[in-house]
Order: sequence, then structure tokens, then C-alpha cells
Amino acid sequence: MKPAERLDYSPISQRKKLTLPGGARLAVWVIVNVEEWNIDETMPRTVLTPPAGGAPMPDIPNWAWHEYGNRVGFWRMLDVFDDFRIPAVLAINGSAIERYAPIATAAHERGWEFIGHGFSQKNMQKVADEGDDIRKTAAAIRAVTGRNPRGWLGPGLTETWETPDLLAEAGYEYVCDWVLDDQPVVLKTRSKPIVNLPYTQECNDVAMMLIQHHKAGEYADRAIDQFDQLYADAADSARIMALVVHPYIMGAPHRLKYFRKALAHAAAHDGVLFWTGEQILDWYLGQ
Repeated sequence: MKPAERLDYSPISQRKKLTLPGGARLAVWVIVNVEEWNIDETMPRTVLTPPAGGAPMPDIPNWAWHEYGNRVGFWRMLDVFDDFRIPAVLAINGSAIERYAPIATAAHERGWEFIGHGFSQKNMQKVADEGDDIRKTAAAIRAVTGRNPRGWLGPGLTETWETPDLLAEAGYEYVCDWVLDDQPVVLKTRSKPIVNLPYTQECNDVAMMLIQHHKAGEYADRAIDQFDQLYADAADSARIMALVVHPYIMGAPHRLKYFRKALAHAAAHDGVLFWTGEQILDWYLGQ
């Protein structure tokens, strides 16, 4: 289906009021992306351009740059989540669950929600069998958590024309790829509807640090500004705010304090709920 066939246009000013429990105004969810980069393939992103150009393999500098996040950066970030006592959502490649088993264990022990993020860190349009990739990812998550994942985030937000259909058929209940609203929206599929939860490209460390090349402090500045506006908007109807981080980016020593600063700003306000994706989903469906 084309986008216009999947969802109707709906101006946020003309919708039924959404009300969070306890008089809260804003639900904040934090998504931590954990990926496995295949050393036998071109790296998904690079920090260091090869001196003679091209995409050499093995690409040790860029593979190692990313690997730092899973060896060190994740654990540094974990201390922040523990300090604030808030749950995160782990968007994880199916293959990364075995490769980085201690990460999966730590997240599961803390009650984090696991959502599918592709079986490998690859554009979904380049996956040989998308349906199989989606099912394998669910099976890998189920092996750790004992339950099927309810949510999906495409690697790099990539989808084919069929992705929402395949997700719904595999039992997924929400997706994050359609970054077009501050409230959940319902997407049509060929079987049953699937909900899209508000994700973010603006408060996403990939966009800010790797593509736009901002200083580390931009993460806190932008997250705080975005929070303040959404908090004001939510005086009339509840809003959802996403914060997106990757261990190899915001888990770097010079950036971590700005992630902590953003969370501290949100946590200092009344009427803010730190929720997982499935908590947001269940609340929305109950509305």
C-alpha cells in the first residue's frame, strides 16, 4: 500500500482529546538501539573515511568505532537509566541478542521492553526474505524474554511497501518507522490495523551527531527545547515524546552528560510519565 492508503490525514487540532492517567500531560519513551555490524559487509555508518576512498573490507576502524558502544558505551548509559530508575526500550537486531548476550540480559533484568530492529543491521529493502527476517527477529527476542515482541523499528527506519502488512501478520502490534505525529496513529494493513507510535528523527543522536555534525551539547539543547514545546502543547491533549540513543554515539565519554541532562530536565517536571512503547500502546488503545 502507498502511504495515503495506509492512513488518513488527521490534523492534531481536530482530534478527540487524549488523557493520560493521573492528570499527566506527556509520556516520554527512550529507545536504545543495539545493533550488530557484520565485519564482512560495508559498515552501515562511518566515522573515518578510508584514505583512498571506497568501502574496503574488512573495515576495522569503523567496525571498532561501533563496537565500542556495545563493549563500553552501553554500560555507561545503563548507569544513567539506573540512576533515574526509568525503563528503556531496547530496539535490538535479532542477531545481536546472541552476540551481545550480556546486554540483552541486563535489559531483561531491568524490565526493559524489547522491540524488533531487523535481524541484522541492514536496509529492509535489501533483505532477501523480509517475512523470514521479521519472524527470526521475533524468535530471537522470545528466546530471551519468553514473550513475543509487540513493537518494531526498522533499521534506519527502512521499510518495503509490504512491511506493515508483514509485521501485523507476524503478530507485531506497533511500529515506529512513520515519524509524522506527536500522538499514536493507526495504519491500515491487509489483515488488521497496526499502531505507529511517535518516534523521532530530531532528538535522534544519529541525525545530530553523525549527519549534522553538531557538538555533543546539541543533544541536550534540542531535547530540552522539544520537551518544553510538547509539554506546553499537551495542555489540551496528551503528547508523546521519544528520545533516541545509540551506545556508540551518546555512550561516548564526551556526550553522556548531555543525555543525562536531557533526562533530568524531563524528570524535574510534574505530569511526565516515563513509559515503554507497550505502555503507550495499551493506554492509546484504551482511549
